[in-house]
Order: sequence, then C-alpha cells, then structure tokens
Amino acid sequence: MKCPFCGHDNTRVIDSRPAEDNNSIRRRRVCDDCERRFTTYEKIETIPLMIIKKDNNREPYDRTKVEAGVLRACHKRPVSAEQINDLVNAVENEIFSIGDREIQSSAIGEIVMKKLKSLDAVAYVRFASVYREFKDVSSFLDELKKVLE
Repeated sequence: MKCPFCGHDNTRVIDSRPAEDNNSIRRRRVCDDCERRFTTYEKIETIPLMIIKKDNNREPYDRTKVEAGVLRACHKRPVSAEQINDLVNAVENEIFSIGDREIQSSAIGEIVMKKLKSLDAVAYVRFASVYREFKDVSSFLDELKKVLE
C-alpha cells in the first residue's frame, strides 16, 4: 500500500477492526518513511452483479444509483444519513445474498420500497411514485391506501 502523503510503498498495518457496516475491515496504517498514519478500508470482492433493466439491457450494479434514489425519496424528511446508509447496506446485503449473477432492476426497486416503507412512509410513497411510474391520481391514491392500512 502506497502512502497517500509521500508515495513511499512500504507501509505497515498497526490496527485492524471491522468497520461500522460490518461489511469491510478498517485498517490503520503507518508509513515507514514519513511516519504519517492513514486509514484504509478493505472489502471482499464479490462476483460482479449485472442488473437487467426494463428494456432488457444489462449494466453492472452501481450502489450510487440505489443511494441516489433513496436520497431523493428522503429529501427534507427526518431521515439521517446514517439511516440511509444502513438502508442501502441492507438492500445490498439482500441483493447479494440471493447469489445470482443477474437481477432484475424491478427486484431491486421492490427491495428498496420494502425497506423504505418501514423507515419513512412519505419517502416510501415518493420512491414508489417514481419507481412505479404512476400515470394518474387514482394509482397514486391506491398506493397511499396500502400505506395507510
């Protein structure tokens, strides 16, 4: 591992522990040359997951897209950044635990909606309105009735 400060390639690990998300390892390192310390995160490399879009095109899974959708849904809602990160981690865990190399984008949307429904009802309806592409007010009201039940 190269030192981000001096570029020297001889660094040592001085502490390792699970990161807060329990999906990676946090390592404190020290550079043997400049003696500065820095942190790295190590994550298990998984089999690349391909997403099958509505038009049957395939693209690699991108966590930032899930995060962006959840962030938009939670905009101006009393949902912390930590709760959003936890939700995205839970979605990822569920997706990767399926074990398939390909997954429909609709399956990911359903998982996100299930998690959002228990987190914040307004964020859930916002996400559902975009994801399910409500065409009229009645389909929107039908979804609201499901939330109220």
